[in-house]
Amino acid sequence: MFYFECRETSLNGQIFLHMDNNLFLGTLGALAAVGSLTAAERPNIVIIYTDDMGIGDLSCYNSGWVTTPNIDRLAAEGLKFNHYYTASPVSSPSRVALTTGMRPTEWGINTFLHERAGNARCEQLDYLDASAPSMARSLKEVGYATAHIGKWHMGGGRDVDDAPQIPLYGFDEYVSTYESPDPDKLITASNWIWSKQDSIKRWDRTAYFVDKALDFMARHKGEPCFVNLWPDDMHDPWIPAAEFFDDKPSWKKRSNFTAVLEEYDRQIGRFIDGLKAMGEWENTLIIFTSDNGALPTFDQLRTNGQRGSKVSLYEGGVHMPFIVCWPAEIEAGEIEDETVLCSVDLFPSLCTITGARMPKGFNYAGEDMSRALLGKKAQHRKTDLMWDFGRNRYFGRPPQPHHQSPHLAIRRGDYKLLVNSDRTRLELYDIRKDPNETTNMAGRHPKLCKELSDKVIDWYFSKRVVRTEVGNDK
Repeated sequence: MFYFECRETSLNGQIFLHMDNNLFLGTLGALAAVGSLTAAERPNIVIIYTDDMGIGDLSCYNSGWVTTPNIDRLAAEGLKFNHYYTASPVSSPSRVALTTGMRPTEWGINTFLHERAGNARCEQLDYLDASAPSMARSLKEVGYATAHIGKWHMGGGRDVDDAPQIPLYGFDEYVSTYESPDPDKLITASNWIWSKQDSIKRWDRTAYFVDKALDFMARHKGEPCFVNLWPDDMHDPWIPAAEFFDDKPSWKKRSNFTAVLEEYDRQIGRFIDGLKAMGEWENTLIIFTSDNGALPTFDQLRTNGQRGSKVSLYEGGVHMPFIVCWPAEIEAGEIEDETVLCSVDLFPSLCTITGARMPKGFNYAGEDMSRALLGKKAQHRKTDLMWDFGRNRYFGRPPQPHHQSPHLAIRRGDYKLLVNSDRTRLELYDIRKDPNETTNMAGRHPKLCKELSDKVIDWYFSKRVVRTEVGNDK
């Protein structure tokens, strides 16, 4: 475990810890003002960001091909959303969007971060600029103790040795995996994501992260905690026990997947029980979701039949499970089937709930959806959702052509349009009526198609950060 405090930091002459004395109005209880909340009254916040979990991987969302009784407990004691989107169908940009409340394209993060040459081929930077807005930093300014535990993947690892350290983004403590600037040596004995030599074995990683999260919260009992609990077990290769280390053909088999999922679910249950034993369950706001879609999909079982997968902008790549549980405030067992929520909404929504402030001067994509998040009232989006993934031949894609999407997408209301930036492959779907994207309606709605395609293409060319040379310069 590493301990840091970073009250004010500069980067390239810029101060990026922001404070403001004015507070938003919150939605606690009867929408009372949150400016008067004491630290003890603010909820703990834990974001469980599962790696590569499809919407069909939870039994509370699927028809029963797998069972996840402990994760289902979160839904039974909280609120399940049926229309939640991640901001990208791959790891790094999805994490950037969640952290900043902005579209990752605007920070030059387009796909998963890897070695410098690969990043350059994908026209992306090597890490998230530390001057970016950060949810942790904003919460820290209103009294939260902050910790990042698990996968980082917003810079560092491989040959990227100059990525900013995690405390620069507002975290007091951290424990991170190989894909970070300072990985925990107990889980990275080799120069790779995992190995036989790791002190904490592949199948014990989530238990290790749960232990660290509970320990952090216990040591900060009496003050609000913000914890990124970002496990990486559900990302293949799936290695449920020592005998599978050398059985490479099994690493992507369904039997290995279900064994790993069973253990992952058990550890989430252990985390729930640990909060209850600590007396922190009632006042802890837990968000459970996934960074991006599943791959392999096992014939779309893991996407609930939706078209697409990880590395695709069809629904299977970006439509994710989403559960929020806060026993003290959220009515148990409810289902939200109206609100369309996105990962970029979490930053502004949590700021409203806690009285934190978002730094000024940034092009935020998210909306304050706190009323819906707390189960008070369905909310209708005022802004369109937009995505960019797969702009050139170096990006990963699903193996089946049917699931390979155009590289831009936009959703407005019930309509979702996909198109390439050169205006080829125009597709339009009514997602409420056709969630599996089977019927292209572009020919029936030429005016709408022009309006949406113009908007997403203009956004792409005007807001993207283009990498022109090796390095991390904009």
